[in-house]
Amino acid sequence: MASTTVKFSATLSKTDPISVPVLIVGQEKHLSSLSYSAVKCKLEPRVNEQTFKSALSVLNPCPTDTCPLFLNTATLAAISNNHSRHNSSAQPHMLTKLINLNSAGYNECIVIVCERKDMFASGCAAARAFYDYCRKTKIYVGKLKEQKKSTVTVTVEFLIIPDSNGDNKVEKEEIATLERIANAIKMTARIVDTPCNDMNEIKHVGADLNINPTIISGEELKKKGLGGIYGVGKASSIGPALAVLSYTPHGATETIAWVGKGIVYDTGGLSIKGKTAMPGMKRDCAGAAAILGAFHAIVKSSFKQNLHAVFCLAENSVGPDSTRPDDIHTLYSGRTVEINNTDAEGRLVLSDGVVYASRDLNAKVILDMATLTGAQAISTGKYHAAVMSNSEQWEKNVVAAGLISGDLTFPIVYCPELHFCEFSSSVADMKNSVADRSNATSSCAGLFIAAHLGFDTTNQWIHVDIAGPSHYGERATGYGVALLTALFAKYTNDLLLQNVSKHIE
Repeated sequence: MASTTVKFSATLSKTDPISVPVLIVGQEKHLSSLSYSAVKCKLEPRVNEQTFKSALSVLNPCPTDTCPLFLNTATLAAISNNHSRHNSSAQPHMLTKLINLNSAGYNECIVIVCERKDMFASGCAAARAFYDYCRKTKIYVGKLKEQKKSTVTVTVEFLIIPDSNGDNKVEKEEIATLERIANAIKMTARIVDTPCNDMNEIKHVGADLNINPTIISGEELKKKGLGGIYGVGKASSIGPALAVLSYTPHGATETIAWVGKGIVYDTGGLSIKGKTAMPGMKRDCAGAAAILGAFHAIVKSSFKQNLHAVFCLAENSVGPDSTRPDDIHTLYSGRTVEINNTDAEGRLVLSDGVVYASRDLNAKVILDMATLTGAQAISTGKYHAAVMSNSEQWEKNVVAAGLISGDLTFPIVYCPELHFCEFSSSVADMKNSVADRSNATSSCAGLFIAAHLGFDTTNQWIHVDIAGPSHYGERATGYGVALLTALFAKYTNDLLLQNVSKHIE
């Protein structure tokens, strides 16, 4: 079993493709402007100038294209110059795809040719191409043996196209930050790919940051009134929990909270999922995983304000103690919820989380992130997370952060006066699932969470539904880490993130 270490560099090192395979990738216009001398240190003595120029001339990306330069150890790959206004100019999804398809599977080098503003999204895209979690075995002469653990090193080197001022300099500090965020993306993906019987990460991150987590678990949740988390997770053999990592630097003047849905496995509860819908539900913790990864990366990047990472953790199991449809739970807000669908559990745990962030942590900016609704992929697709907010400015900022980071987003309707009536109940303050499943269900799910803060709250609330982009096929993408670090980049003293923040507001 091999894990991949991704390293970054702002300069090109001299390597031989025979010993270190190389992929040179970028938009066609940037590759066309390259001279052989700029990349010959990666190609000599295997590829001469004539071969390199010939390969450039035949590239026809639509939207991508590749050309081998020397056997399968040196490759030139191009991305189309064109992108829509709802896509990042770095075209990170195409970049990840090209890297993944051309990965050697052992120590290798990737040269990304791009503009400086696209370096952040491109570096994050490279990290998404490599996975760490694997439990495969090898068979030797009929005998099953565990693969030896090994580490593959992928070096990502940037060749920056000078801007209008001729600036293409990248500082070492910026490379270090990008490497830190890339590692956080890979950690997030690893957590999401990991079955819930093989996971214990929050304490590890807290220890690395010298932060002791606050943990409220099991029956204590019930005693404290956190009825949403308790009700969802009480049937599991491992009790539910609210866990909090708090970073409170000296001189902070603002308090921000990120709240993550951490359903480590979702059977649907008594409203049980079918045999084809349940596999893959280990990924229902992707919101919490993204917040954990982003928290680690941004705290290490000199975050200036109070930041709380709130994890709403439960396994939605079937058992004698399972919540039943028709049960009524009192959530931390004090509002009562009639359960009409035990498979609409994420909004219950997040509602407790956001109220805890407001009431107990005094957060004024509260962002929740979750694989909340299957309808999200129908609303905004598999590449764009759905975002809604009670703040127009924050909504715009999230969209802008998606474009510069490559974690794409798109707004959905925020209109509680028209949609919240879908949760009407004759015996409780609300039901937990909508009456009409054809009426903006992703928006309604977000409104359920907002209702517990109160639609008249002074909190600035942002909701990000990542059900679609959190995974591609059977693998997690690490979605959310790049988005959050970009969105809150202005609150850091970090050079790279400060440059990223210039493209957001």
